[in-house]
Amino acid sequence: MILFDVLVGFNITTCYNTNMQNNILDYMDASFENFPDKTAFSNGTVHVTFRDVKAQSDSIGTYLFDMKISHRPIIVFMSKHPQTVIAFFGVVRGGNFYVPLDAEMPRIRIDYIISNLSPKLMICDEKTFDIAGTLNFSGRILKYNDICQYEINSEALREINDSTIDTDPVYIVYTSGSTGTPKGVVACHRSVIDYIEQLSSALKFNNETVFGNQTPLYFDACLKELYPTLKFGATTYLIPAELFMQPIKLAEFLNEHRINTICWVVSAMTMISAFNTFDTIIPAYLSSVNFGSEVFPIKEFRKWRAALPNAVFINLYGPTECTGMCCYFVVNDLKEDAETIPIGKPFKNTDIIILNENNERVACGEAGEICVRGTSLSLGYFNDINKTNEVFVQNPLNNHYPELIYRTGDIGYQDSNKDIIFCSRKDHQIKHMGHRIELGEIEASIYRLKEIKMACCIYDNIKNKIRLYYVGDISKKDLTVKIKELLPRYMHPNTIIQLTKMPLTANGKIDRNELKIKEISY
Repeated sequence: MILFDVLVGFNITTCYNTNMQNNILDYMDASFENFPDKTAFSNGTVHVTFRDVKAQSDSIGTYLFDMKISHRPIIVFMSKHPQTVIAFFGVVRGGNFYVPLDAEMPRIRIDYIISNLSPKLMICDEKTFDIAGTLNFSGRILKYNDICQYEINSEALREINDSTIDTDPVYIVYTSGSTGTPKGVVACHRSVIDYIEQLSSALKFNNETVFGNQTPLYFDACLKELYPTLKFGATTYLIPAELFMQPIKLAEFLNEHRINTICWVVSAMTMISAFNTFDTIIPAYLSSVNFGSEVFPIKEFRKWRAALPNAVFINLYGPTECTGMCCYFVVNDLKEDAETIPIGKPFKNTDIIILNENNERVACGEAGEICVRGTSLSLGYFNDINKTNEVFVQNPLNNHYPELIYRTGDIGYQDSNKDIIFCSRKDHQIKHMGHRIELGEIEASIYRLKEIKMACCIYDNIKNKIRLYYVGDISKKDLTVKIKELLPRYMHPNTIIQLTKMPLTANGKIDRNELKIKEISY
């Protein structure tokens, strides 16, 4: 079935287009020619130019060529740093695909990924080299500094480039989703190029774009900054993770480096607005504010809109399995009674199909599972054909030829403007007291209260109880009274727990798995 994915969406006429881009690093070569001494990536302290990126990635690529490692997964086990980004590109330059790991990841997760990959090589920095030696890894461990100045063999790199086809993998990123078991999503040059082209067109990136990266580099979300930076000769600042716990210092960092574009998860944005950061400081240079991965509470969005009235706000939606975001909605003025922000319409060259339980296309206004088809689909899960075949399936609306769709597990519907409205995850839909309930609907109602900063509902399947966790300036007793005014009785949480701090994943999203663990103590 993965083979079908490789074929789906390939336009036979492109065979005759000798100028068709088939390697993501063509972006890098062009920006090196046009902006050699411009800063490409920085963490605020270390700055690397496009000349640095080109030279060091070519050195790494040559080293891999000389080691005769080709078309293999190579682990990049490094801290969040500009050199880590160069290591990614170096792996691809050498005709391989990178797998990012980080020391902040749980050891059990790292062990699983290594077991799943059986990699031959790991690239480390000075901080992670010693840790790497304690891992259950039998391949060769290299230090970045030992290979980034390796003598470049331009002829060898040209040979690799000429032999690259657009269905060769670029990276594997591991996502666990609701199961807790890591799944290695394999993305190829074709899907990444298509994603970057469509994303850049929709969000209007250019060579004056200055990105502020929020996500760790072992998530696919960083694609939104890394590859457009190469494409346009833009600049990306890798914002230190600790600043997201210090909203005022975070805003100061944005202003100091004149960052004008962000693509963040919603929790990272509410961390700023919910704690009244805008009363002290405004990110004055932000003109493009893009968000996704979670539902943005309307009251928090309005705070951002009020603070940055001239900025363009775009809601993004898309799963890792579709190489990043696949839908977008430009948020202009929201109606006063608006309850949610649409995820909008698909990018060009992507199609969204909403199917009911009988695999039929739903009518407008009817909810169903959001399914994606097109070039944006990744190749599937590494070393997991069974899991791949569960969600990358034949389009049930097409019985004439092989055509894969990806079943996202998300529930949504199309409104009268043909914009898609996200409702919830299938696994966040519960049956409680004889009623079908969307946990997201409870959360959205709670977020309307001005005292609530963050909220999350978890369903205890054993005790058949709804648990509400929240951070806010309201007592549990007063919140219980408010909930009775907001929700019908069957949707009332059975247990309400006030937290001083909401647990977040490394990506900045609310950590629902951690909250499920907390259930044991209540």
